[in-house]
Amino acid sequence: MAKAPVPGLAKTRLIPRLGADGAAALQTWLLRRTVAIAVAADVGPVTLWCTPEVDHPDFSACRGGRQVVLRRQADGDLGARMHAAVADSPAPAGVLVVGTDCPVLTPGLLRRAAASLDRNDATVIPAEDGGYVLIGMRHPSRRVFTDIDWGSEKVMGQTRVRLSEMGWRWSEFAPLWDVDREEDFRRLSDLFPDVHPPGRQPVP
Repeated sequence: MAKAPVPGLAKTRLIPRLGADGAAALQTWLLRRTVAIAVAADVGPVTLWCTPEVDHPDFSACRGGRQVVLRRQADGDLGARMHAAVADSPAPAGVLVVGTDCPVLTPGLLRRAAASLDRNDATVIPAEDGGYVLIGMRHPSRRVFTDIDWGSEKVMGQTRVRLSEMGWRWSEFAPLWDVDREEDFRRLSDLFPDVHPPGRQPVP
């Protein structure tokens, strides 16, 4: 699931650090990296759920000879959009949903997450900030995504409660980190020195 890398729309919390154009360039880098990882994992069809529309050139560039299907995200909050993505992507072995904010996802992790659905109703990779960077489900359930404080540090905890209430069995992987704040961008730059989006730099 991805936002179009449009200046002023993408990575807004990093605009003071990178400028609007730099934040959009970072979103382009994250988008292309995540799609490439999903394709390389080779665990099933890959759908890129786009917002606000599917016609941005960077979305088109991710199709890779039609290996990737482009679909517009549903309306509603993040939970409604994720539920729609799961419900509209039926697969016998389940569906994995990821955003584009986590630069340390790997094809191997996606394969492990997919394999864990052989034994579980759901699988989750928590995020260090209290959310999650991946959720996988054998079957769609709107309840998993209902009454969650999206964007807060409560998301993973509330999701655990919801899964327990439903009696679902799930697996959790070690937490990963995503890129939302200036300290995340510094961490990203240390790990990937080639990431230098244009834009404003902080005053020392």
